[in-house]
Amino acid sequence: MIVIKTPEEIEKMARACGIVAEILEELKAFVKPGITTKDIEMFADEKIISKGASPAFKGYRGYPASVCTSVNNQVVHGIPSRTRLNEGDIISIDLGVYSEGFYGDGAVTLPVGEITPLEKKLLKVTEEALYKGIEKATPRNRVSDISYAIQSYVEANGFSVVRAFVGHGIGMSLHEEPQVPNFGVSGQGPRLKEGMTLAIEPMVNTKGHEVSVLSDGWTAVTVDGGLSAHFEHTIAITGGDARILTKT
Repeated sequence: MIVIKTPEEIEKMARACGIVAEILEELKAFVKPGITTKDIEMFADEKIISKGASPAFKGYRGYPASVCTSVNNQVVHGIPSRTRLNEGDIISIDLGVYSEGFYGDGAVTLPVGEITPLEKKLLKVTEEALYKGIEKATPRNRVSDISYAIQSYVEANGFSVVRAFVGHGIGMSLHEEPQVPNFGVSGQGPRLKEGMTLAIEPMVNTKGHEVSVLSDGWTAVTVDGGLSAHFEHTIAITGGDARILTKT
């Protein structure tokens, strides 16, 4: 069942999402060669708690950490550890918070020091694909119009879209209906209506789209070793253009 939120509920979500956006913005200056992914979790954890919220991911379906930190060929759900970041790495940071009864969810992929032209293009195309999808998140369009816009843009730039993981509805639960794939043909799926709230999150690979999950049961990696990037916004469907809730 798709839950339509009231204006008051969306404002509560906006406050939760604002915390996500602020922390992800602060992490842009924090991420640098030599730090560990555990350092990132500790930084984010402290910020979440200081803002009166709770980390949404910790304990969710057994996940052991407050953030997901996925490096280079790791697609999503990388578990923070004592592994150090090196110059030229890219790291995807997925962050969720719970506040006032609602969830906020967002992700960015950040460069670690100076990165290659291919990595720069991957980050640019993935973030732009997210906004291409958001442009289609308007009333009377369908969910797959978002999906098609993302896939078309990514593939036109020579990359592939991950199919094993998708975006989702969000609100009083971290994952709600509907699912929001990053691939597919237009004109299918539920019709978008004012008051729907969605987490749109393209995951894009430099090579093939296939992924596998490591023995930790969480970390997804590209099968062919290609690099991967991930960007995510939580949005609300309005009477016109979508409102991006996870934006500073």
